[in-house]
Amino acid sequence: MRPNNPSSILPGLPEAAEILLVRLRSLGDLVLLTPALAALHGWRPDLRLCVLVDPVWAALFEGNPAVTEIIRTRDFLSTVRELRRRRFAVAYNQHGGPRSAILTAASGARVRVCWKKRQFSFVYNVLTPTPPADAGGRIAMHTVEHRLSQFYWTGLPAGPIPAAAVYPHPRAIAAITQELGERGIAPGQPYAVLHPGGAFFTKRWDVAHFAAVARWLLKEHGVAPVVILGPAEGEIAAAVREHLAPIAPIYDSLSLRGLIALLAGTRIFVGNDSGPMHVAAALARPCVAIFSSSSSVNWRPWGAEHRVVQNDFPCNPCPGDRCYAFAEPRCILSVTVDQVRDACEALLTEQGSAGQSVVDPNALKAEIRK
Repeated sequence: MRPNNPSSILPGLPEAAEILLVRLRSLGDLVLLTPALAALHGWRPDLRLCVLVDPVWAALFEGNPAVTEIIRTRDFLSTVRELRRRRFAVAYNQHGGPRSAILTAASGARVRVCWKKRQFSFVYNVLTPTPPADAGGRIAMHTVEHRLSQFYWTGLPAGPIPAAAVYPHPRAIAAITQELGERGIAPGQPYAVLHPGGAFFTKRWDVAHFAAVARWLLKEHGVAPVVILGPAEGEIAAAVREHLAPIAPIYDSLSLRGLIALLAGTRIFVGNDSGPMHVAAALARPCVAIFSSSSSVNWRPWGAEHRVVQNDFPCNPCPGDRCYAFAEPRCILSVTVDQVRDACEALLTEQGSAGQSVVDPNALKAEIRK
C-alpha cells in the first residue's frame, strides 16, 4: 500500500483494515455514496467502512450492511480526537470542501484521498484525476460514477455498479403507517409522494401543476397523493397549502427517518430534482423526476425504475440560482402537465427504465488511469 502507487492501496490493505469515508452533509450526495459503499463491501467484505457524517443525516446509513460504523461529527476537537483514536488506514474525502479537508487531514490516516483541484489539496497524498468531461467541459458521467472514481484509482476492480440503497427503520415504518391512517390513507391503499420543493426557483415546477397531477393520480389510478416539504422550503409553503391541502395530506416536519419510511411505502414518487428523489430511488420506488436547470446526466435517479421529464435548452445545465439565458427560467416553465402525467402513466402501467451507467465501468477506470 503505497501512495506513489495508488492502484496498490486498496488491494494492499490488511484484513479488517478500517477505512474512513468523509461525506458530511447534502441529502442527495449522501445517498449517492451508497453504491460505492456496496461495491467496496461486495469486493472485500472484511474491510471496515466507517462513514463520517453530520448527525442530522446519519439515518441514511442506518441498517446498511456495507457500513461498519456511522461516526457522527461533534465539536471540532471531539471529532478529531475520535478520528485519531481510530488510526484509519485510508481516508477518502468524498465531500471536497474545506471542513472535510481539515477533518481528513486531522484523522491521521496514512493515506488521504480526494479529487484533484479541490480546496486544500495539499492535505492529500493521493489525488484522483479529474474524470472525463464532455465538449462543454462538464463531467460526462453520473455522480455515482464520479464517487467511484476515487476507489477505482486506488485499486477497486471495475464491475457492475450497485443501486443506491437506504434502509427504513421498523419503528419509523410503524409510526408513518399509523399517521397515514389517521390522515385518511388506510393500510394497503396505494399512495404517491409528491415533492414540489427544490433548492432554487429554477428547479421548482409550478405547484398548481402538481395539484393537477395529484387529482389525476387519484381519479385515474386510485393512488392517493401525499405531499412533502422540507424545512427550507417555506417560500412555497403557502402555495402548497392553497393548491394541495384540499386533496392531500402535507408533511412539512418529517424527521429523516420518517421521510425514509414514508417513501419506502410509496407507489410512485413525483418531484423535482432533489434529495427526496434520490431517497425514493434508493428505496427502489418508481420515480418521475422533473429536471430543468440541473443535469439529468449527472443527477437522474440511480438504480430505480424512473422517467426523467426535461426539455432541452442549450443553456442547460446552469448553476440554477437565477436564469442565465432568459428573463424567466424557460426550462422549468416549459414542462407541461401532460408530460408529467405521461411519465406517471408509463411507470404505473409498464416497466420504466432503471438507472444505468453513463460510461462502462472498465472504460471509466481506464480513462481515469491515463
